[in-house]
Parts: sequence; C-alpha cells; structure tokens
Amino acid sequence: MDTFEGRGAVVTGGASGIGLASAREFASRGASVVLADIDPAALDGAVAALHEDGFDAHGVVCDVSDRDQVQRLADESFRLLGAVHVVFNNAGIALSGPISAMSHQDWRTMIDIDLWGPIHGVEAFLPRLTDQGQGGHLLFTASFAGLVPNIGLGPYCVAKYGVVALAEVLSREVKSEGIGVSVLCPMMVSTNLFATSARALERDGNPVEDLSMTGEGVLEVGDVARLTAEAVLADRLYVLPHQESRTSIRRRFDRIDATFDAQAAAGWQF
Repeated sequence: MDTFEGRGAVVTGGASGIGLASAREFASRGASVVLADIDPAALDGAVAALHEDGFDAHGVVCDVSDRDQVQRLADESFRLLGAVHVVFNNAGIALSGPISAMSHQDWRTMIDIDLWGPIHGVEAFLPRLTDQGQGGHLLFTASFAGLVPNIGLGPYCVAKYGVVALAEVLSREVKSEGIGVSVLCPMMVSTNLFATSARALERDGNPVEDLSMTGEGVLEVGDVARLTAEAVLADRLYVLPHQESRTSIRRRFDRIDATFDAQAAAGWQF
C-alpha cells in the first residue's frame, strides 16, 4: 500500500489513545475511517471531533472479545466505506500484578480482549480483504511486553506475545495477496490504557489500579500514530517507537542463542 488517499481504514479501540490518534492520522492522509470502541459515549465524541476537522469518519460500537460483534463491525465497515484497505486491531487492556495474584477471570478477560480480539479481527476481515483483491494492510497493537517479558505483567505478556506471533505468521502468509502486516510494539505511550482497563476489568468484578501514562520516556500518541502510518506505507513488519527497547530485545535473543553453547558445554549434542 503506497497511499492512504481514497482508502478505507478501520480502527478498534478507536475512541481514544493510539486508536484515535491513528484514525486521525490516516484520515489526515486521505482515508475514510471507521472507529470501533466498546464505549458509546467516547466513540460519539471521537467521531464528532473528526467530523469537526473535516474528516470522513464513522463509529461502530464493538466489543472485540465477541466474535459476532467483530463480524458485524466488518459488515458495517464495508457498508459504510464501500471498501476496506487498512484494519488496525488496536483495542486492548492491561493488568499489573504477579501471576500468583491473577484470578482465572483475570486471565480470561485479558486473553479474550488482547488476543482473541485481534484473532476475531483477522477472522472477520481477512477473507474479505482477499476477495476484494485490492491489497491492503493488517495492523496490530502489541507491546514491548510482547517481545520481552515484563515482571508484573504476566497475562498481558502472554497475550501480546501471541499478537506478535499472529502478525509474524500472517506477514508471510498474505504477502502473495498484496496484503501487508505491521505490529506496533511500544513501551509507554501517553494513553488512558490503565483507566480503560480498570473499567473493563471492573465489569468482571476485578478492580484494578488506574496508573497514569505520563513522565519521562512516555511518547505522545500523535508521534506513535505517524510512525505507524509510515510503517504501513513502507511495509515494515515491526513498529518500534522506543529506541531504548533495543538493548532489552537484543539481550533476550542473546540469552536464547547462548543456551545452545551452554547445552553443548554440558555434553548435550544431538
């Protein structure tokens, strides 16, 4: 995909944060956008703000953990836009705390939203993108925690590692269809992630601390959105906004590689 001009884009978790900033960025480059979110009031406000700036935007209420709702989102998106070219599976939540403190429902909620959500997006949109025959791009928001394990974010890491794997496999499988794939793996970004996560988890009876996404090393959502849009046009698989994550990523793979030498030194050779 070499332009957003005249293209249709769908963004889940689109009422705030990275989702809204990305929808605005795509629209500023000429795309018509559908924002999907579980919060109707926030969604209405986000769509109205885009309209005020002269952008073609629509809203669809959607809980990405519900496959039927994501299928309805696909149906509505194609109806509203005529054609869809970019699908940004961005909606997600986060929950902090040790694995030993996680309830079964904590795990279910995290996996349902953060991993099943993107899977539902692929199930609902990929066949139609392929049949449409106009190429396109599948985007996913994962996390630095999907590349390097973070203590205190166990369920989040498990889900986001899955999202990274989903994107990596898809990028190879759909290349021949002219469909690109990118996975965004940021560290801290100035979003309301923990506030929205608190609301999602409290719906399941699991209160969670509302942590602020501000301070040193926290990137602005607009900058992350611009980098993400450029990754689509450049067909880059990984979108890595934080330069400081590079050392930790390299260290992880160095540890994996060193295991072969350690095994050989212990006499394990096959």
